[in-house]
Parts: sequence; C-alpha cells; structure tokens
Amino acid sequence: MSAHARLASLAFALGTALAAQPGPPPSAEVRAFLKVDAPVVALLHARVVDGTGAPAREDQTLILRGGRIEAMGAASTVATPKGAQVLDLTGHTVLPGLVGMHNHLFYTHSIHSDEKGAAVPPGRLFAEIAHSAPRLYLACGVTTIRTTGSLEPYTDLNIKRQIDAGLLPGPKMDVTGPYLEGLEPMTPQMHGLRSPEEARRFVDFWADAGVTSFKAYMNIHRADLGAAIQAAHARGLKVTGHLGSVTWPEAMALGIDNFEHGPVYTDTEFAPGKTPDICPPVAVSWSAWLKVDVDGAEVQKLIRDLVEKKVALTSTLPVFEMMVPGRPPLQPRVLAAMSAESKASYLAARAKVRVVPNSTPEQLLKKEMAFERAFVKAGGLLLAGPDPTGMGGVLPGFGDHRELELLVEAGFTPAEAIRIYTANGAAFLGRLDRIGTLASGKQADLVVVKGDPTARIEDIEQVVTVFKDGLGYDSARLIESVRGHVGIR
Repeated sequence: MSAHARLASLAFALGTALAAQPGPPPSAEVRAFLKVDAPVVALLHARVVDGTGAPAREDQTLILRGGRIEAMGAASTVATPKGAQVLDLTGHTVLPGLVGMHNHLFYTHSIHSDEKGAAVPPGRLFAEIAHSAPRLYLACGVTTIRTTGSLEPYTDLNIKRQIDAGLLPGPKMDVTGPYLEGLEPMTPQMHGLRSPEEARRFVDFWADAGVTSFKAYMNIHRADLGAAIQAAHARGLKVTGHLGSVTWPEAMALGIDNFEHGPVYTDTEFAPGKTPDICPPVAVSWSAWLKVDVDGAEVQKLIRDLVEKKVALTSTLPVFEMMVPGRPPLQPRVLAAMSAESKASYLAARAKVRVVPNSTPEQLLKKEMAFERAFVKAGGLLLAGPDPTGMGGVLPGFGDHRELELLVEAGFTPAEAIRIYTANGAAFLGRLDRIGTLASGKQADLVVVKGDPTARIEDIEQVVTVFKDGLGYDSARLIESVRGHVGIR
C-alpha cells in the first residue's frame, strides 16, 4: 500500500472512530448517576421489544459500542466481545427509550395558590421544575422529549444545552417555543398575539433562538395561527395545537401538523353556537362531544381528514384521568417525589373529585379512548405524552408510564402502546433512522425493565437501567435525587 493510501486509510478510520463517539464526556454530576460506563457493553439473555409492534423476542443479546447498537440477535448467534462489560438480563425486558411528545418542564398546581386553593390573580401561575423534571423523565426511560409549550423558554433552551454538553442528566430535548396564544391568555406567563405580522415575528425570533417546534393555544385567532404555521413551515418546523377558539377542521385547513389531547377535549366544532375565533366554555364543548358518536358520519369524516392530511394526534390520557373519581391509583413513588406543599395540594384537589357513577369525566375519558383506537385503525399517527399539568398529580416520567398503561386500557396491545410511545414519536420528529426502535446501527437509547410489560404493562414501572447514547443511568438513584423536590425546582 502506498504512503498516500495508508494516510487515506488512517484518516478514514480516525473519522469513523470520531463519528462513533456519543458526545462530550459526562460531567462529575452526570457520572454520579451512571452505573454502566464502558466502551463496549453486552446485554445478555434479555427479552427484546423492538418498538416496531412486533412480538417480543426471548433470550436476545445486544452489543453496545460507541453510543450505538453494534449488534442484536439471538443469544446463541451474537458473540460477546472481549473486554465488554457484561450484564445478564435474564428476567428483564429491553425496549427503546420512550419518546415523550407532550412533556413539560413546569409544574401546575400548589405553589402559586392561596390557602383556599384559589389561583392568585390575575391568572394561574406555574413553577418551572428544571431540576427535577429532566431527572424524572430520564429515570423512567424517557430518553427524548418534546416540551410542547414553554413558559420559560430560555430555561428550557439552557437545560437542553447543558444536557447535550454532558453537564446535567436528562433526556434529549425538542424545545417547543412559548405558546402561540391570543388575548387574554389563561396565565400572564403567556404572551398574547395581536396580529398575523406579530405571529410571524414571534415564530422567527424563537426559531432563531433555537426552539424546534411551536404550539398554538386556546385563544389564538385563525389569521394569527395561519401566519404562525406559514412562518414555522418556512423554517422546516412543525406546529401543534391545544385549541379552542379555532376548530380542528379550521386548523387543518391552515396546515397544522399535530393536535394535542384528542378532539373530545379540544375540538370545539360541535359546540352549539360556536363563534369564530372565540373559545367556548369547556363544559359546553365537552357536553357536545358526549352526544357525538365516534362511529357516526361526522366523527368518521374528521378521522378521514386527519389521516388524509397526515395530521398527527397526541394522546395525553393521564391528565384527564385525574378528573375521574378515584383515579389514578395513588402510588408512594409519586407522592414521595412531591414537595410537602405540592402533595397536600394534590391530595386536597383529588378529594374534591366526587364519586358519581357514569359521571361525565368517566364518559369523556372512555370516548377519547375510543376515538384514539378508531384513529389508529384508520391509519392515523398517534403520539403519546403525559401532559404533567392539571391538579398536579401527573408527574414527569411517572406520568409517561401511566400513559402507556392507559393506552392498553384503551384497547391497544402492550406492543402497540410501546410502538406509539417510541417509533411513532421518533417518526414525527424525523428521527426514526436514529431512535424509536431497536436495530443495529441505531443510537443506544434503550430501557431495561424488570419483568415483561408485553404480558403485564404495569411492569413498565420497574425500570432498572436507562441507556442514553450507550451510557447506563441508575433509575433509582435519579429518582431518589429529586425526592421532595417536584413542585419546587
């Protein structure tokens, strides 16, 4: 081989080696939560759920090298590299890192309430929990999140930067910009848009600042929403919406990419006397949906339009489950993570939800579940996230587990629910070639849980280790580090 050829070969090898590196070295703070940190890792005798919806495969071996999955297959066919750190995962399941598509970094209830539980004027205020939320997401196996509406965008952007730089533990973040809202916002922490021109400037400013998606909110006007969507699309960015003033058909005509929560809770097209650009009372819209048949012509047309226009839907069942008496089951791990004030506030709010057989909240939840099943059956792209808001009982990470459980309650198989929470989210973000399923060559973002969530979805809560870019994080240690913090920081 000539000297020139040897030099070219060396350069290629060096470039390949550098490309395989997962990122900056983790800081001391991050290393405190690592229990697997080796150049090569062999996961032996695991049950694998690959995120495609395929049945689980037993007795599998995965080889992780340089932050990626180097090999994966039956344990009898994949050799363990010499010097690899070996983990025997007999009795455990490996699945892709969850891709949470409605995952805030703020907390919504007790901190800014008076002693009677009323919101402080001039509107409800929210507390950013930039310390505890990223740790809980990662601890629960959520390796990628979309913040889906920001109240402290600079905080979210800085947290993303610090996580990417290896300075803080947390998931990969798609930072959604500040809410695209109209006048008057439901909280003074949101800006109210006054014109299409301002909407375009708003999108351009925050896109320049680094946000990678936008979310429209309940009081935005059609003209402002249309201008924002055009400006975002010009940047190659997507817009989702939790709407009210604008109906779903109106938003689809404007080119929106995604809807949050499901139509039962946010599509106001069936509200009697709906006024253009005005959000009707929530109770009026919800009551109208109780009279609508999911199998009827009107709803089936809505589903066909969503599928034809390739508009995704984000399921956020946990936040609405809280309105149903006695739900969700109280979990010690959730209560232990809350600050004393947050826990007291949540338990007081929960106690006010009265048990009424066949109550409206229960009917709404069941109808939303039925819609989501019908949407997927028709070929729609269903995403998932917990929306950790409401009365404060849906927490980051823990709420993601609950969403998976509720998808199964809604009628999806565990494998289908996992696909919704992994591959579907990655596909919407344009990252399915890197994350969302388990396959050779993909990033080593994966979750190790004790048990078999395909047989018992509640086993998803038994997270042991979370790998992000090949580094294995100790779930229990991350959770313990935020005990008593949620609601404060």
